[in-house]
Amino acid sequence: MASSGAGRDERWILAGATALVTGGSKGIGRAIVEELVGFGSTVHTCARSEAELSRCQEELTAKGLAVSFSVCDVSVRTDREELVSRVRELFGGKLNILIFTIW
Repeated sequence: MASSGAGRDERWILAGATALVTGGSKGIGRAIVEELVGFGSTVHTCARSEAELSRCQEELTAKGLAVSFSVCDVSVRTDREELVSRVRELFGGKLNILIFTIW
């Protein structure tokens, strides 16, 4: 059990963890991306809209947050296959966290 007054960073250190967040350019997905990066994770996110991803990338970069991005419609099998290949390459085959925010 965490001691009272323990800081969030002391309880949730994700340094070295890799994460893929689908639908991470806005809304809940975007908030999850920011939190994971804040906890030390290396994060890749995707969305269907290249324009949304570009805007998101600019905003996150302005906040000093490093995230990798790719355009992907997860309802399309070939897009999912390309996403998995890209993430495998980026993270050296290691994926610790998968958050699927699209339904």
